[in-house]
Amino acid sequence: MSLVGNLGNENMQTCLDECKKCLQACEECRTLCLREEDVKSMVKCIELLNDCIDVCDIAMKFMSRGSVHAKHVCKECAEICDLCAQECGKMQTNHCKKCAEICRQCAEECRKMAM
Repeated sequence: MSLVGNLGNENMQTCLDECKKCLQACEECRTLCLREEDVKSMVKCIELLNDCIDVCDIAMKFMSRGSVHAKHVCKECAEICDLCAQECGKMQTNHCKKCAEICRQCAEECRKMAM
């Protein structure tokens, strides 16, 4: 669903929505991780959260403008979201567990876009 005109990117809307949700979840999770008592044990998780935030942002931009390269970016986004989900899933905090699930959902939608 384009907001201002027909860009032919309607087939990307579900993936756009999942990337936005994932970006928000990762931002929230990163903030909560940084507030944890043992932040040092979460460094790898925080680094992957940063990567996931950035790649979701880039993927949304490519899809929003209907770029022919959106599929390539979505493939990379799926890979990074999967890695982030794996690392967040290792953490014992509820926010990391929830974030991991959202990252997995985003990765799945991005894989569909990459086909």
